[in-house]
Amino acid sequence: MNALDLWDIHTGKRFPFDARAPRIDNGTGRPSPDRYVSAAFAAKEWEKVFAKSWLLAGPLSDIPEPGDFMKFDIGPESFIVVRDEDGSVKAHYNVCPHRGSQLVTADLGSVGQFTCPFHSWQFALDGTCTSVTDKETFRPEVLCHGTDLSSVRCEVAAGLVFLSMDPDIQPLEEFLAPILGQLELYEIDQMYVVQHRRSDWGSNWKGGVDAFAEIYHLHAVHPQTQCLMDDRTQIDLWPGGLSRQFVPFAQPSPRFPDQESVNPGIQMMLRDAGIDPETYQGSARETRTAVQQAKRKRSDELGLRYERFSDSQLSDSVVYSVFPNVQIGCHPEAVFLHRFIPHATDPNQFTYDTCILYRHVDAPGYSAPAWMGMGEEVDLSGRTRPDVIHTKLGEPPCLGEVLDQDSDLLPVVQKGARSRGFKGPLWSEQEGRLRHFHAELDRMMGA
Repeated sequence: MNALDLWDIHTGKRFPFDARAPRIDNGTGRPSPDRYVSAAFAAKEWEKVFAKSWLLAGPLSDIPEPGDFMKFDIGPESFIVVRDEDGSVKAHYNVCPHRGSQLVTADLGSVGQFTCPFHSWQFALDGTCTSVTDKETFRPEVLCHGTDLSSVRCEVAAGLVFLSMDPDIQPLEEFLAPILGQLELYEIDQMYVVQHRRSDWGSNWKGGVDAFAEIYHLHAVHPQTQCLMDDRTQIDLWPGGLSRQFVPFAQPSPRFPDQESVNPGIQMMLRDAGIDPETYQGSARETRTAVQQAKRKRSDELGLRYERFSDSQLSDSVVYSVFPNVQIGCHPEAVFLHRFIPHATDPNQFTYDTCILYRHVDAPGYSAPAWMGMGEEVDLSGRTRPDVIHTKLGEPPCLGEVLDQDSDLLPVVQKGARSRGFKGPLWSEQEGRLRHFHAELDRMMGA
C-alpha cells in the first residue's frame, strides 16, 4: 500500500468527489537532470511536447464580446485568441503572412479587425485577409500562396480557452475527461480575473511545475504555513499527466508544536467563513470542521449551492495539474491559475504567470480567501479587468511572502541541477504528482 493511502484527510459526509483515483504506478526510475539544463533537450521538448499539447491560453471571461482578444505568448511563439462575430472563439498565430510582423502587442484588447502595423494589411476576426494594400502591385502567383492568418486548434472547457499547434490532437474534452466534471463544479465560466501577475524566474519551467506540485517542501521553505496547513494530503493521478492534490487548510500541520491555540493564520480563515475568532470556542484542531459548517450555513442563507461541494472542498485547496504546464487551485469562492511558460531560448529561465479568478457575491463578509493576498485596492466587482503586472528577472516579484520565497529558492535548485554531482531527482510518494508529470513528459519525448 502507498503510505499516503493511510492519510484519510476527509471529514463529514463522504462525497464521490473525494474518492481516490485508481492507482497508477510510475515506477522508481531516476531521470537524467539534463531535462532541466540542456538546450538540446529544451529544443526537442518544444517540438515533441508543447507543439503537440493543449495549452491554456487564458480564461474565457477575458474575451466576452465579439472583437475582444487576448495575446498568449509561450516559448518562441505568440498567438491571438479572439471572440469572432458569431460568438465562437478562434486562435491565430500572431504574425502577418506578408512579412512576418506581429499584429498585436497588447495583452488584451478589442478590435473590429486586425491591421498589420507594417503595411496595413487587414484581417477579419476569423483570420481571413480582407485587404491587401496596393494589391495590384502583387503578381497573382505570389498572393495565391495564401494571405489569410495561420490558425490553430482552439477549444473551450470549464470556462478556460485552450489552443494547440497540432491539428490532429484529440478533442480537448476527451483529454480533460477525468477531471472536467470536477473543474466544472467551480463554475469558472462565471468568474473573472481580479489579479494578474507575471514574473521571470531563474529556473527551468519544470522546476516551477515541480515546486507547485508538492507540499513536501512547505516545512522547510515556508515554515510560516505550518500553523494553518496540514502536510497530510491526498494525491490522485490520471492518464495524460493529469493529477489532483487536496491540501487541507484551517488546521495546523502535525509538525506544528501547538495544536490547540487558534493562531492568527487560522483566525484569518475563520473570518473568511464568517466566524468571529473572538467568540470561537474550539481548538485549532477543530477549526477546519468549523469552517466547513460555517460555509454551508452561509450557502443556505445566500443560495450559493454549496451542496455540490464536499466538506473538504469547502475548506481545502484542491489543486489540479493539467499537462504540460498548468496548475489550477480551486476554491468555492475563487480559483488560482498558474502557468509555467518556457523561455524561448534559455532552459535556465521561465515566466511564472498567475491569475486569480473570482465571482462577486453581494453579501457582507463574502470575498476571495484572504490568504490569496489581494489588497483593498483590488476591484472584486468585475467592472475592470486589471492590467498584467510583469516583473523581469532580478526584480522582486512582489507575489506575497510564500511565492517570493519560491522565486528565491528555485534559482538555487537550478544551479544545483547543473552540477555533475547531481544525478537526477529521487522522488518520494509525497512527490507522486512530479513523477507522474515526468512520466508523461518522457512518453511524449519518446513518441
